[in-house]
This record gives sequence, C-alpha cells and structure tokens, in this order.
Amino acid sequence: MALSENLDEKRQLLPDKPGVYLMKDEKGEIVYVGKAVNLKHRVRSYFQDSHRLLPKVAAMIRHVEDFEIITTDTEVEALILEATLIKKYRPHYNIRLKDDKAYPYIRLTWEEDFPRILIARRPDNSGSRYFGPYTRAQSVHETIRLLRHIFPVRNCTNQKFKNATRPCLQYYIKRCPAPCQALIDKDSYRKMMKTVEWFLEGKVDAVEKTLVEELNQAAQGLEFEKAAKLRDQVLAVREITAQQKVSADAGRNLDAISWALGESEAYLQVFMVRDGRLIGRESFTLTGIEGSDETELAHAVLMQYYDRTRDIPQEILIERLPADEGQISEWLREKRKGKVDLKVPIRGEKQRLLAMVRQNAVIARDEAMRRMEIKERDRERALLEIRESLGLDEVPYRVECYDISNTQGTESVASMVVFTNGRPDKSQYRRFKIQTVEGANDFLSMKEVIYRRFRHQAEDAKQPGKSHFAKTPNLVIIDGGRGQLGYAFQAMQELHVESIPVFGLAKQHEWLFEPGSADPIILDRDSAALKLLMHLRDEAHHFAITYHRKLRTKRNLASVLDDIDGIGPTRKKILRQKYGDLASIRQAGVEELARLPKMTRTAAEAVKKYLDEYFDRLNSDTGLVAKSLESNQSQMGKAGEN
Repeated sequence: MALSENLDEKRQLLPDKPGVYLMKDEKGEIVYVGKAVNLKHRVRSYFQDSHRLLPKVAAMIRHVEDFEIITTDTEVEALILEATLIKKYRPHYNIRLKDDKAYPYIRLTWEEDFPRILIARRPDNSGSRYFGPYTRAQSVHETIRLLRHIFPVRNCTNQKFKNATRPCLQYYIKRCPAPCQALIDKDSYRKMMKTVEWFLEGKVDAVEKTLVEELNQAAQGLEFEKAAKLRDQVLAVREITAQQKVSADAGRNLDAISWALGESEAYLQVFMVRDGRLIGRESFTLTGIEGSDETELAHAVLMQYYDRTRDIPQEILIERLPADEGQISEWLREKRKGKVDLKVPIRGEKQRLLAMVRQNAVIARDEAMRRMEIKERDRERALLEIRESLGLDEVPYRVECYDISNTQGTESVASMVVFTNGRPDKSQYRRFKIQTVEGANDFLSMKEVIYRRFRHQAEDAKQPGKSHFAKTPNLVIIDGGRGQLGYAFQAMQELHVESIPVFGLAKQHEWLFEPGSADPIILDRDSAALKLLMHLRDEAHHFAITYHRKLRTKRNLASVLDDIDGIGPTRKKILRQKYGDLASIRQAGVEELARLPKMTRTAAEAVKKYLDEYFDRLNSDTGLVAKSLESNQSQMGKAGEN
C-alpha cells in the first residue's frame, strides 16, 4: 500500500522492543490492537503489497490512517496491555468475547464482620471474594438461592442490620441466625461463611466432611436442634453432589475449553471441573473472527476469559494452543500464583471430556443459527406487513422513531432510534436536548426535534464525509397521537420532506395515525408488523428516558455533593465518574472512598456521614408521606361509609 509521509516517517522510527500497537482510522478511532515481540518488524509487516496480506489484514489496513505504539519491558507486559486495551476499546477487527462487561459475579463480603452473599457487576479491591463471571444472571440467582436454602446467611442491608431492634422474619423461618441481635457470635458465623466459600470453590467433599463432623459433635453434646439443622444441610449437599457428573479420571481441577465456528461468530463453551466433579459451564460468543485461524481464537479466548475470572485452575484443556503459548502460560502462572498447564489432549478421559465440550459448542451454534434464521424470517415478514398495512411504496428498510421525555418540563430531551432491516441499529441512534421550548410542551418539542433532524440531513448532504443524519428513512414513527404527529408533519413540510411517510403510534390503543386522516389504522394485536413497531417505539421511549435520567441524576448528584465540606469540583468529578449516583457512593466503604485519587480519609468520612444522614432524612420524609396518605385514605373510607 502507498504510505502517507506521516506514516512512512513513523514506520522508520519504530523501536526494536516489545509492546502494543494501535491501528486507527481516519476519525482517530482504534480499529485494531495487537502485541509484538518486536514492534519494528511486526508493524512494518502490515505496510506491504496487499496481495501478500491475509484477507482480514488487507481489509483492516485499507481503513488505517495512523497508528500508535506503547513499548513495554517484557513480552508478558505487552500481552497484558493488549488484553486491557481490547477490553477498553473493543476494536472492530479484534476477536472479542461478546458483552463481557454485563456479566455478574457472586460476591462474599469478607470485609464485613458478618459477611453476606451479593451479586456484583464488577470486582473491586474492598476485601470481598468474587466468583465468576457468569454469563447467565439466572444461574447466579439460582446459586445464591440454593446457598441461602442450605446455609442461614444474613440477607439484610448494613443499614437495616445496624438499626435492627429485634430479629426479622428470616430468623423465624430459620433462614438467618440473627447476628444483628447477637444470637450467633462472629467466629461461628464466619466459620459457616467459610463453608459457603468452599462450596463455591467446588470443594463439596470438604463441605460435607465439615458438616458431618459438626453434626456428630452436636449429637454427642445432645444439641438436637442444632444437629437437625446440620443433618438437613448434609442431605442438601449430598443431593447436589449426586447431580454432578463425576470426572475424577479427567483431573482434579481443570477447565475444558472448546468452540464451534459459525459464519461470523464462534460459539465457546467452558466446562469447569473441581475436585473431580463438573461444577459449572459457561457459554460465550466470539465476534470479529473473520479471517482468523484457530491459534488466534485460542489466544483471544485465554486472554479475555482469564482476564475477567479469578478462578484459574492448575490445568486448562483447549482445542488449539496459541502461538504465544509460553507468554500466556507465564501470565496465567502469575495470576494464579501457581503452575498452570495448557494442554491439547489426544487420548484418554481428558480427550473425551474435551469432545463433550466440543459437542455442546456445536449444539449451541446450531441452536443460535436456527434462532437467527427464524428471527430473520419474522423480521422480513413484519416489514412486508408494514408496507402493505400502511400503503407504502417500498419496504421500510430504514425506520426512525422519535420520543420526548421530561419531568414537569425540566431536562427535556428527545430520542431518535433507528431500525435497519427490522433490527436496532444503535450506531445510528441520536439524542437531543430541547433548546427552544420552555416547560412541558411535547408538541412543540417534537416539532423542534423533527426540524433539527431533517435540517441536519440537508446540511450533511452538502458536506461529504458527514453522515450522522445523511440517510433518508423509508418511514418515520412519532411516539404519540394526532397532536405530536401534526407538529412533526409541520416541521417536515417546512423543510420540504413531507413525501417521507410519517405516522403517529398512540400507546393507549396501539393505533396508528396518518397526517390528514381522521380515521386510525388499526393493526392486529398479534401481527408481526405491530409487534415490530411497538418494539421500535419502546426502544425510543427507553432511550429517551435513559438520557433524561442521566441528566437529572448528574444534576442531583452535583447539587448534593456541593453541600459536603471538603468536596470541591475535582473530587466531585471523580466521585461522579466512579459511581454515577448517590446510592452507589453511599454503599462504598470509607476505605474504598479514601483510596480514590485526590481523596483523603477525612473527606471520605465526610461523604459517608453526610450521605447516611441525607438518606435517613429521605426515608423519614417518605415514611411521613406514606403515613399521611394512609391517614387520608382511611378518613375518605370512613366518609364514604357515612
């Protein structure tokens, strides 16, 4: 490829060192992140005759206008940095584990005197122990429900725990030992929580052995009620153990990883064996695999999966070894603080276990592809039904929907949501702050938004390269009835785009309205067309409300933090970026707050104290309002009787 002078000069200055390179497009967005043992040799290899490059690399390099490098001291440091940057930027041409940031963890709050079991979205360094991540939130809830059924773990917030004056219902149904009332001592409670931790680690035999020993001791000491509780726990643990597949010959502690390739994605399965038993399975989807070989897949899987999980076994079975096996093994060993073996088994029990994982991956792939085919048929049918029902000249492959959101006229915002080929096209979503309308006037707000949208389209058409609003919709949907639709159509007439089909969708009856027509268009409630339009409308509503809440939360958060001594603009910004809302700041411990940049322990204590008092006042005010409402309702009821 022909290099610009800037790129050619940068290429000549590349160092003979390990590191990471970031390829950027004309907008400065990162499209690929890679690591190199030698940056000079690796990066230069991209800038050669495109016929010598792999198809995926050639496609990527056509979009590269610049690159950036970060040198490291070792290859392992480059490996870690590569994984961090891929997770942060999610470049288009890298293989990625899909939706990793959404996966939940199980958290044991060891930093508390009487720990709890919680669900967490991201681990921190507060002193808690984390298990996961889990791809299915349902499996997390089921695990926690099971643990609380077997072990009486407290389930109250720290605020309720601190203010409790008597045991709650959980104590009387034998789901909590009431540590809030000192009905169990700290050491005994934490000993029970250690058993919970072993259970989550997969050490079911150790859990059963410990419970049996305690059961015998209780029986010998004639503590029959305690012995009965322990007996129930032992039976529950044995029932779970009996349901697990025994794989003792396959190794004591290992993960088995395999995948099945689809057209543009790979379907990954991870089976976890602990103490010879299969204790869990995780499923993932890998995107960005086009043109990649299986050694690259293995690299991406190992780096991205084990970057996020804290449970690393001593042995990992995998379909292919990555090209940089040595560096990845060293990285895993450092994370685990112990030896980790990467293996491709070719015979015996381990090979049969990996074959079972592969079979599950194939099933997952086939099921996913079947669902996609069904959805694709349903979307095509829905678009054809919309065309026929609304009398459109063409199939509405691009549909836009608009909604307004405000609270009594404050923080008024609007959303523009786009569906392309019947699917949400989130790269095309846009948000608007209402600029010319004061107060709660959805009609004028809608007119402003539609006017701005199509004015932007006319401006973008005159400026090549600008494409935020350049595409013309085949159909416009307004969230609302005749009023909102009328004002939207006025804006379109003023900009001479009234030939674009526009309809209002009123939520009360899910009827459609057309400009100039008094009669609504009533679609069958079960029709694919109406379901797609309702999905579009609901997406626009959700997008608008989310933006409105973000602005409102930002305003409320800033105003409350302004009242705390020692919290200036810099600390306020740090707290807002880290936690996002007041409730999250309050839930953080003083130690956690004090560790933030620019924060001190004194400032952290001031924040904690102020927010505790602030929420106590809120709860008190809420309670008074509720009592007042109950009193009014009671008086009204009596008046009605009289």
